[in-house]
Amino acid sequence: MSKGKVLIVDDEPYMQRLIEFSLKKSGFEFDSAMNGLEALTKTDQFRPDLIVMDVAMPEMDGLEALEKLKQNEKTKNIPVIMLTAKGQLITRQEAEKYGASIFLTKPFSPSELLSQVSLFILQYQQLKTDSQSEWFF
Repeated sequence: MSKGKVLIVDDEPYMQRLIEFSLKKSGFEFDSAMNGLEALTKTDQFRPDLIVMDVAMPEMDGLEALEKLKQNEKTKNIPVIMLTAKGQLITRQEAEKYGASIFLTKPFSPSELLSQVSLFILQYQQLKTDSQSEWFF
């Protein structure tokens, strides 16, 4: 049984494979996208419990995709872990402004990422359960 569904958004195949390996080994289901535009489409199709997204990507960067996800009623509560090779303060501030759950700088520890993924998926699944139970009362 899957621990949750994670969408990985990164234009670097090596980084995608590294994250996929860690998620698979830990029992998570996953899908991948190469840029923010593809991430928006895959989010509708895959319905992830969490998104791990790089900032710097072609076509649509991670910050623009994050902003669009948070403006959409269906996706606004999905936790997003932002990844970047740049540890710039302005990027971190922008990610927080648009609603990122946490910001990790590459290189990061796979165990740290998995810990954050597990924590935010648990919180998101609880939020979904709470909001569904409200409809019955």
